[in-house]
Amino acid sequence: MSGMIATRRDVRDFYGRRYRVGESDRELLGRSRGWMRWAAWVAMLAAGAGQYGYGALLPSFVSAHGWSWQQGCWVLAAWTVCQSAALYPVARARARLRLAPAFTLAAGAVLCASGLLTLGGTGSFTVVMVNHAVLGGIGAGLIYGTCLSVVSRWYPEQPARTAVVSGAFAYGSIPILVVAGGVSHPATAGVVAGLAVLVLAGASAVVLRDPPEDWWPGHIDPREWALDKTVNPSLRRNRPAIRRYSVAEVVRCRQARTLYTVVACAAAVSLFDLAYLAAFARGAGLAAVGALAFASGLARGAAGWAGARFGRRAILRTALAVGGVAQLVLLAGDRDPAVLFAGACLAGAASGACYALLPSLVESHFGERLGLPNFGLFYGAKAAGGLIGAVFAAYFSAVAGFLVTAGLALFAAILLRSLRQPGRPRLLA
Repeated sequence: MSGMIATRRDVRDFYGRRYRVGESDRELLGRSRGWMRWAAWVAMLAAGAGQYGYGALLPSFVSAHGWSWQQGCWVLAAWTVCQSAALYPVARARARLRLAPAFTLAAGAVLCASGLLTLGGTGSFTVVMVNHAVLGGIGAGLIYGTCLSVVSRWYPEQPARTAVVSGAFAYGSIPILVVAGGVSHPATAGVVAGLAVLVLAGASAVVLRDPPEDWWPGHIDPREWALDKTVNPSLRRNRPAIRRYSVAEVVRCRQARTLYTVVACAAAVSLFDLAYLAAFARGAGLAAVGALAFASGLARGAAGWAGARFGRRAILRTALAVGGVAQLVLLAGDRDPAVLFAGACLAGAASGACYALLPSLVESHFGERLGLPNFGLFYGAKAAGGLIGAVFAAYFSAVAGFLVTAGLALFAAILLRSLRQPGRPRLLA
């Protein structure tokens, strides 16, 4: 232990950011940091069932429980609001109270699993709304926020790792869809999903650990990584933030409102597609939602890599534009399952890219602090967008809904062009 303390040192880069260097992951954990990545991936794999799994089975739950279509959509909307709104409080609590990831992950697993088991065990709209939508959504937010926070802190030099882990939140619902396709009642899928969350997220809680504050891996000099484009190729297309902004400063920043609006628009499009696709697609709905979820998860890792190489804003603008076009493809897929499947893949990939790039985009514009509170603030825009998407799915016709969401995606792509790093002056020729 004394040898570890002797080699530790604190350094600062050109931007004044502090790094704790000298302790390897094996010295701190007794194993590779890869264990943290895979443990978080496993927990995320189970947590997404409440969103993508429920969205795929929405028509089945409506029919089995005797709900109206609007009631089914409001359950999904409330779950999304609670899941996304939970991230910021979780980040703040973990940073201020030094809560171990095992605590928040275990609490999230219990809440999320309880909600899914309730979804399979009762048809009462009020009970499902409270236990699955509210408490289960908060539980999924605890898992999501904890896993991304831990991975981002163990891989500060590889932000694409965070994107890969978040992808499991989407394609993790595929096994649930397979189970749902082979059972006669959707309640069975809810029970299976609940038990899976409890086992997988609970096991991950035993493994996950936080690194020390500002920890940095010893094989890369953080001062070179902050300035040298050969050491950190992402600097060629992505300039780091001028400094770290506090949450209060972010809220007052005009650029923050721009990014918040972009995320809200992307979330509205994503939730509308998820809530409406199964019913709109008739018999092909389960496969279409499965394609949507799989493409969303798979695209996140690719988007993280592409954003580092070609610029995160440019990739995000492209993803939003593709998402707008995908709405029109989905609309045209009413009579052609192949077109519908292609549209679902495009829409899922565009949505996944947006969520994958958000943590790095927030960090490059506003800096970041322990526990990702700034990211949690912007991820909360998913709550506002989720409500909008739910209203479209519940009360709009298919043609009106897809046309409006196409407009929202294209509007967000155009709006993103005005996003600038706060504090950095624009040079005049």
